[in-house]
Amino acid sequence: MKLTQLLERLQYEVIQGKDDIEITELINDSRKVTDGSVFVCISGAVSDGHAYVQEVADKGAAAVIVEKDVEAPEDLTVIRVEDTRYALALMSCAYFGYPAEKLKVIGITGTKGKTTTTYMVKSILEGVGHKVGLIGTIEAIIGDKTIPANNTTPESYTIQKYFAQMVDAGCDSVVMEVSSQGLMLHRTAGIPFEIGIFTNLGEDHIGPNEHKDFEDYKRCKGLLFRQCRIGIANVDDPWYEDVFRGATCQVETFGFSEKADLRATNVEHISRPGYLGVKYHVNGLMDFDVEIDIPGDFSVYNSLTAIAVCRHFAVPEDHIQQALKVAKVKGRIEMIKVSDDFTLMIDYAHNAMALESLLLTLRDYHPERIVTVFGCGGNRSKTRRYEMGEVAGRLSDFTIITSDNPRFEEPQAIIDDIIIGMEKTDGSYIAICDRKEAIKYAIEHGQPGDVIILAGKGHETYQEIKGVKYDMDERVLIQEVLEELHVR
Repeated sequence: MKLTQLLERLQYEVIQGKDDIEITELINDSRKVTDGSVFVCISGAVSDGHAYVQEVADKGAAAVIVEKDVEAPEDLTVIRVEDTRYALALMSCAYFGYPAEKLKVIGITGTKGKTTTTYMVKSILEGVGHKVGLIGTIEAIIGDKTIPANNTTPESYTIQKYFAQMVDAGCDSVVMEVSSQGLMLHRTAGIPFEIGIFTNLGEDHIGPNEHKDFEDYKRCKGLLFRQCRIGIANVDDPWYEDVFRGATCQVETFGFSEKADLRATNVEHISRPGYLGVKYHVNGLMDFDVEIDIPGDFSVYNSLTAIAVCRHFAVPEDHIQQALKVAKVKGRIEMIKVSDDFTLMIDYAHNAMALESLLLTLRDYHPERIVTVFGCGGNRSKTRRYEMGEVAGRLSDFTIITSDNPRFEEPQAIIDDIIIGMEKTDGSYIAICDRKEAIKYAIEHGQPGDVIILAGKGHETYQEIKGVKYDMDERVLIQEVLEELHVR
């Protein structure tokens, strides 16, 4: 492949060498450089690819793509662009033959609801014969193959590689979670989204390694609606108009509001032993009844989003109803049977907005007690810890504070921060640093009518400590605890 082919949708300057040379591979990791490859120098949070120009030249790279001045051997082609992350995205599109143009790409952005909605959309579309790929927080799904995820939205090269594999696997569409980080870092640049979706916005991902402030977070969310054909938005969200300011797409809305194009009415919470769910009627652009085996108003929002998408694929109402009735997502209000007396669930709620939404939802079902087990991740904003402590203290009857991905921080220091927020409330709590012991305490002290929530880990099957991910699946921990307590 000619380097000019990879650069065909970019503005660039040839600093040294020629742009019509043959290229063997597109690479953005200096450790993977091979003879004849082109290396894209990314300025990252940890290291700067521009520092490796001599090293990649020694390994046989034919060209480098840069955004700043570098010293390079005379026989190395040097191409300068304005932004190398953006260049990597568009070069990746070209490298894999523009696979997104052979798919209907559905992108979902928002603080919460992305994961559940992607699985709902996938389930409904596959029920009427579409072959649907998926890229998200939990995994990428390509045909019969699943790949565990490291980021909600992978690097642009990886996205395009997945798209190409989906095309080869016979997929006609793909639904993907689009994070604000992914948009900010141009991971989704060059993707012609058929449909872009906005679920909601809360103050999350603000910090030194993420977004500098809420305005930046909001702005990045809005970028999706400048590169999709149809934008579908939660009209009830207070930041909806801000996010869609500058949108260039056709816009449709969903929600509870009379203003919504697709709206939920006659919402009813359903509760019976071992079951929490919700049913409602869809009005506006469609007209039918829905029942979902997942509780709460956020389940109504997630399902409305899925319905809005599937309307554009002309999916019959009965297929939508059937698919929503059986929709389940690992780690999203995932019920685990441990007792006939109380309910235990695993949920990914790992920020104040998600935890508050979950706890308020469960309050609507009038449990005897809500017992919340949670921790906060290390090397992240301390504000999140204070806020989550305050939310848990205010809305739980009892809280067990524990460890959750401490990373390079001491678990007890994180717990101490959570307690600062907790003590702004009258909430009762205990701190148990070991997560398995915390779960054991919750189960051992469960009372009739309790709802016990293990929050924060969700689908994750590891605990990250000092740069190492150790196996830790809460489902396994629960079974071990039950065996230790001789519960059969």
